[in-house]
Amino acid sequence: MLILLPPSETKTPGGAGAPLDLASLSFADLTGVRESIITDLGALSPDNALPVLGISEKLRPEAVANTVLRTAPTMPAVLRYSGVLYDALAADTLTPAALNRLAIGSALFGVVRAGDHIPHYRLSGGTKLPDPKGTTPTMKARWGSAITDVLTGVDDLIIDLRSGTYQQLGKVPGAVTVRVESVQGDGTRKVVSHFSKHYKGELARVLATSPQEATTAGEVADIARGAGMTVEINEGKKETLTLVV
Repeated sequence: MLILLPPSETKTPGGAGAPLDLASLSFADLTGVRESIITDLGALSPDNALPVLGISEKLRPEAVANTVLRTAPTMPAVLRYSGVLYDALAADTLTPAALNRLAIGSALFGVVRAGDHIPHYRLSGGTKLPDPKGTTPTMKARWGSAITDVLTGVDDLIIDLRSGTYQQLGKVPGAVTVRVESVQGDGTRKVVSHFSKHYKGELARVLATSPQEATTAGEVADIARGAGMTVEINEGKKETLTLVV
């Protein structure tokens, strides 16, 4: 199974790895789009980048980072991303076998494996990035069917934990998707928003470290239940599984 995680706006700075080598990244069919996005992103001056990226002057260093994507130090993608989901995942404690089950979707790289080395950058799935033609295509338009194409070529079952914005960049037919709901005092359910990242991080860790391999949604649910989680299977619904917290 391949567990597909969302990226995060917050990232760990620095790194000790060599500069970005696009040829070394997984899913080589995405290289062309990656190259064009990196070129267009790096062509923006920090002043022009702030409104394009939707960030304030306080985050100017994020815009500056985009101008040195080809020369900046790198680190494994799963360590580059930080925040609620990645805190729960605790990737620095995972074995190589567990890390091999993880991939990360993003606006800049499309999808990479956990161990692929990437630099610090700033770009979200909702950004409209100017191109040399003078137009401002969406990230969805830039990626087209490329992400879907490479992911449908994966033999393993994909558990897609990306947020809606990143699922739209490349939908995966047949992937297991998950929603998180909490039980209210009156017994009704409420979809968990922000903290769903935490619970998805916990689920990703449980699945990545499982000695069992899942090939169906039911087997994914069984692994989660074995770890004490409450999971429901939703036949015929958009979210294949519901994680009840």
